[in-house]
Amino acid sequence: MIRGNMVEFRKDIFADERDDNLNEIGKPTRRQDITGHVTGRSPFFDDHLFEGLLHLRCVRSPHHAARIRRIDTSAAQRMPGVMRILTGQDVPVNLNTLLSLLDFGIDDEPILSTERVRYKGEPVAAIIAETEAQARDAVAAVRVEWEVLPHVLDVEEAIKPGAPTVLDIYPGNKFVYHGKYDHQKLRLGDVEAAFREADHVIEGRYQMSPIEQAPIETCGAIAAPEQNGRYVCYTSTQALFFSLGTASKVLATPSSRLHFIGGTVGGGFGGKVDSIHEPLAILGTMLTGRPVKYAWDREEEMQVGAPRGAERWYLKDAVMNDGRILGRKFTGYFDSGAYTRLSSYAIIKGVGHLPGPYTIPNVHADVYCVYTNRTPATAMRGFGITGADFAIEAHMDKVADTIGMNPVELRILNAYRDGDMKAHRRLAKNCALIECCQVVAEKAGVKLSPEMQAASSRVGGGGARAHLPAFTATDEHGRVSGYKATNYARKGAKPPDLPGAPPMAQHVSHQASASAPPAPQHSPATPVPPGPPAPKRAGPIRFSSLSGFRRR
Repeated sequence: MIRGNMVEFRKDIFADERDDNLNEIGKPTRRQDITGHVTGRSPFFDDHLFEGLLHLRCVRSPHHAARIRRIDTSAAQRMPGVMRILTGQDVPVNLNTLLSLLDFGIDDEPILSTERVRYKGEPVAAIIAETEAQARDAVAAVRVEWEVLPHVLDVEEAIKPGAPTVLDIYPGNKFVYHGKYDHQKLRLGDVEAAFREADHVIEGRYQMSPIEQAPIETCGAIAAPEQNGRYVCYTSTQALFFSLGTASKVLATPSSRLHFIGGTVGGGFGGKVDSIHEPLAILGTMLTGRPVKYAWDREEEMQVGAPRGAERWYLKDAVMNDGRILGRKFTGYFDSGAYTRLSSYAIIKGVGHLPGPYTIPNVHADVYCVYTNRTPATAMRGFGITGADFAIEAHMDKVADTIGMNPVELRILNAYRDGDMKAHRRLAKNCALIECCQVVAEKAGVKLSPEMQAASSRVGGGGARAHLPAFTATDEHGRVSGYKATNYARKGAKPPDLPGAPPMAQHVSHQASASAPPAPQHSPATPVPPGPPAPKRAGPIRFSSLSGFRRR
């Protein structure tokens, strides 16, 4: 907490971790780039001037889904100032997805579509002209013969039998992980048993719509010839080496021939992480021998700029009268739009965050990356986590209201404590949600019970709370996976009875013993139609926070 220029720490809690010897927080330190910003001297990509600069504009689909029967560019070619017209046949490798650079995912998005379009605004041709006005006029003169196809805009409609197929390589409209899984799953304990044991079963549906990042500076790049067969590209990208790798792949050109220069980004917020405008600007200069600028206008930024993807979450909680959450079940749908972009990674992030900052002994999650005929989605400010957090915390308030409990105390009761087992088989550490809740209650004038006021993230964790449940039910091939019963469960011991700590020994997942009968079997996971084989990887694999897995 900051009061004026003073930083206030909870010294009673963090005395051995933090002190007041801070380098920046609470001090009037000037940003390094502020002088350039306020004087107008910060260099943006569009500040670079080139003699003979050409301008590129795209012909875009007016339909959510359509087959391209014919593209007639003859009238546009005769218009004043037109230097070159590009179609998909001019792109050396006309298929891309960023994550394929990491051996995760299949190239699925054309730079310029040649056969079908899958979202409104998808580019099918590019005009390069002497001026932007001439390029716009020529775009309007291009005639495309469309065969309009059925489209789908809702994630649950998209995965129903008979729904229009968005991408042929994913006939069920679901991204396929590692060549065989049509969703990401998380299993801990047995939520069905928890629902039978609970005093309340509380369900909720939560929806986040697509959100455009709306940077003041729209996406754009300027490419120009350099010496020795190299090309320079000034770009507004947020991820310079991602953009370099994408351009190298799409143009079938060694990255050593591409000189990428970033610099000041006039807003991005995630929307400029997987930019794909650089390859067209570079291709234009390769084919014309002159500098080429490709920048979106505001309408394009809002229509075809990749937004934060829409999310839909269904939550179902098993709750006791005293507020203890015995089990939590998630079903999530992430709207990838028409192509993969970064959405499959967002699901991995989201599932890795479940069930939120709470110790819940029975967790079940199925989360799907779904294709629809919407604009392809991408990153935005914590994407993959933000929507899940919204659903979790809105549901916590619903639980508190249903059982008539203070919502702050509900969170303190169920919060992670140091040493607790998370649903992903990792022990919680450096927890502070309880302390944050106590400070919020204090500042907001919310009265907490003495027990909740005395609770601590450092006390009450570990012990029985650190062990895996005796059984974890899975739905792969309908089998039940058994873990060794914990020492506490075998001996019938109780965890320490500590202030504010949920009595975890009473949770259903710890009532089973090694000899307990199997939990009810679930239906096998939805079969995934055979698709392209997963990319081969050399060497041992380790977990990565970005793609899920990567080579050592």
